[in-house]
Amino acid sequence: MDGYESNRRDFLKKLGLISGAAVLTSVGYTGVTEVISQQKEQIKLTPEQQKFMANYERWLEEFHAMAKFQKNDPDHLDNNKKLVALSDEASKWQKELIEHMKDENFARYYMIVTERVTATI
Repeated sequence: MDGYESNRRDFLKKLGLISGAAVLTSVGYTGVTEVISQQKEQIKLTPEQQKFMANYERWLEEFHAMAKFQKNDPDHLDNNKKLVALSDEASKWQKELIEHMKDENFARYYMIVTERVTATI
């Protein structure tokens, strides 16, 4: 595993994506999409958490697209630069994420939202 791959994995671990994948794997991948949409609607977040998640979901869409692209073309310089920029952006709200993750409802919602990315990575 090269240094870039190692750093990317470390970054993802920090965001909790790996643990989210483990949770979803224990549930089973079949029908996860249906369960996700139902569960997401049932979880109530505070206005502050909703704002955070709106920003996170926007970030996640970008990250997901970059990760998919990187998987097919790992040496594409511009894409790799975008991934680094997205990682830098995520590091800015890391402390806020850690605080929100103390709330079980938020943590559940977060794991549901990140499921798509864990499947790609």
